[in-house]
Amino acid sequence: MRKYKKNKAIRGIYKKSESAVCENGIFVGRKEGDVLTFKGIPYALPPVGDLRWKSPVPAARSSKVYAAFYYGKSPLQTEWPSEAGSLYAKGEDCLTLNIWTNTTGPEKGRPVMVFFHGGSYGWGATCDPIYDGYGMVNKFPDLVLVTVEYRVGIMGFINFSRVPGGEEYQTSGNLGLLDQLCALKWVQKNIAAFGGDPGNVTIFGESAGAGSVSLLPLMRGSKGLFRRIIAESGSVALTYSRKECLNLTSLLLKESGCRTMAELTALSEEELTRLNEELNDYNNFPERDNVVLPEDLYGAWEDPELAGIDMLIGTNADEVRYWIREMSYSVDKIPFLSGLKIYMNGMFIMLENNLFELSREEKKLVHEFMARLRRKHIWTVTEYFNEMLFRIPAMEQAARHAAAGGKSYTYYWTQRGANETIGASHAIELSYIFNNPEEVIYTGNVYNEELADKVQRMWVNFARTGDPSLEDLRWRPYQPDTRLTMILGKKTGMVRDLKREQRLLLEPMLGHYFNGCYSQMSYFVPHTLRMGAAALGGIATAAAGYYGLFTLLFKYRKR
Repeated sequence: MRKYKKNKAIRGIYKKSESAVCENGIFVGRKEGDVLTFKGIPYALPPVGDLRWKSPVPAARSSKVYAAFYYGKSPLQTEWPSEAGSLYAKGEDCLTLNIWTNTTGPEKGRPVMVFFHGGSYGWGATCDPIYDGYGMVNKFPDLVLVTVEYRVGIMGFINFSRVPGGEEYQTSGNLGLLDQLCALKWVQKNIAAFGGDPGNVTIFGESAGAGSVSLLPLMRGSKGLFRRIIAESGSVALTYSRKECLNLTSLLLKESGCRTMAELTALSEEELTRLNEELNDYNNFPERDNVVLPEDLYGAWEDPELAGIDMLIGTNADEVRYWIREMSYSVDKIPFLSGLKIYMNGMFIMLENNLFELSREEKKLVHEFMARLRRKHIWTVTEYFNEMLFRIPAMEQAARHAAAGGKSYTYYWTQRGANETIGASHAIELSYIFNNPEEVIYTGNVYNEELADKVQRMWVNFARTGDPSLEDLRWRPYQPDTRLTMILGKKTGMVRDLKREQRLLLEPMLGHYFNGCYSQMSYFVPHTLRMGAAALGGIATAAAGYYGLFTLLFKYRKR
């Protein structure tokens, strides 16, 4: 990861042809070939001091000239191998954005694409090389691309409603989303200086970013800030209830020794960094708080006022297998353990936690789902979570929007990477979308160039016109009666009501908002009891074996 450098004010001569005049300053970028890049532009005041855990405040007006050569700091987060941004300089002062524009494109009126990164709302940063916008904008000169930094972890999503003084922090459960909203307001006011059309903005994201773009249209103040959304492997399902959010608050108070908001806001950034490292496994998702977000998120997409927003949403065939790799990072130095072994046990434990919340009738549907697949049990459970956490919520979101008069398009990504066990996992499409084939963390040495060209043109066509169709491949909208979905893989094309039987079996459980909240699982479930019994059985067997061995040796010596 590159070394952090701070953008500074420029005094004296600068290249006006490589600058943009914005409300909060004149920013000077850097040119590489035909692409002009601006990095680390602040869109809000630093959320520090009295602004810590408060809604973002737009950046102050300025006429000064600033360099925009370097990425701003990553949000506070724990270092993690698959999150390159976590290895960069981190801090509370992180509310910046980056812009790529092509000098050969039209002077004005270009479609704008604004990207929000993933990372389970606890990790991620725009400096991750997989999000570099050069390849995308170099290929599509009429496009302006923006990537946005926002608060994550304990700084971005935490509920203070039960902490003395917390009444002044009612929005703290969704600060990261409010940061994104603030960035979009900055884009509206300033993107024309980069050749962009503020009336033609598409927001897109992957994982937590996909959840974000699914939620932003439901928030007050978002109307008119964008016309389209693209949600890659995420939906309104990736949210927490108020009860789920309170767990992190309790842990923060316990770990910090603080009892009031005054004590929490007095903590140093170094102390917060340590606390975040202790608590990163317990991060919240956005909160269905009835303050920033409504409680019924699927129902909210039935609002006819949202019909003017075009939606493109989809998931990958092997979403959940992504966590096999993630588990391997956790145990890479522990003998006899593998990521797959941890994953297998974790999936069974999470399944049994889910079943505990279901009614008898709902449990029957899940068991029928399992029986129909006829696969090795771990891959059956994997498919259950592929469906329950990702695909079916995404299809429901698309169906609700379409039923209200909106235009929805859905996809299903089947192109696999080099690792057969992980397959077409979560995040595999990122290097395709951004035209960064050299970023192989998810793809390995398998990269389908024909598919890459197709999906890049689809995404950009959607941003241009609201229709992702290609000249030789029509992408028809998703409707509750036809449920047409585009398959994206070695073969591309439309299918009707993909995995219909699985959808019908699991749809009744959507109201539970299953979200992969592994940090609050109970481990006192049948699977762990069986594991314990097996372990004790193994010890007993080994003890009996050793007893027999030593008995034989003793008898042999006596002879």
